[in-house]
Amino acid sequence: MAAYFLQRRGGRMAYIKLMKLLYLADRESMDRYSSPISHDSHVSMAQGPVLSATLNLITGQIQSPIWRSWVTSEAQFEVSLTRGPTDIEELDELSDADIEIMDHVWDQFGRMKRWELVDYTHDHLPEWIDPGRSSTPINPRAVFRALGKDENQAEALARELFERKSLGRAVSELI
Repeated sequence: MAAYFLQRRGGRMAYIKLMKLLYLADRESMDRYSSPISHDSHVSMAQGPVLSATLNLITGQIQSPIWRSWVTSEAQFEVSLTRGPTDIEELDELSDADIEIMDHVWDQFGRMKRWELVDYTHDHLPEWIDPGRSSTPINPRAVFRALGKDENQAEALARELFERKSLGRAVSELI
């Protein structure tokens, strides 16, 4: 996902902008398909919602050779593609539906500056709650409610996401 948005931006962008685009893509996927693209944990931070593990990859708190083979952190709180534009075909983990969602998010938000996106997420995403100087998890149920699902639907969809995530962890432990 990160490499795709970086490619759309010419290979480099402020990581706070990337983080907002990633969150908005996950949110759009939850709206359309009841499931995020990334399956990362969403948290509220002072500058809006973020993908927790992805932020840790960007800041170097989590080390991953695979991540670093695609994305590198730069000065001035920016990230850039490690690979050239022709390598984007290697993003075979993304489905056509994922790419359609990310194109939609890019068309809607790609021209916005980083702080405009921060303001947008503060003003238009009710699931984001200012945590002050900390962070707080964003419950998928709150996202589904913000997307217009009733309480029962939101609870059922959030439970289904939790069960799929738990099953994925259990399967990965068997391998």
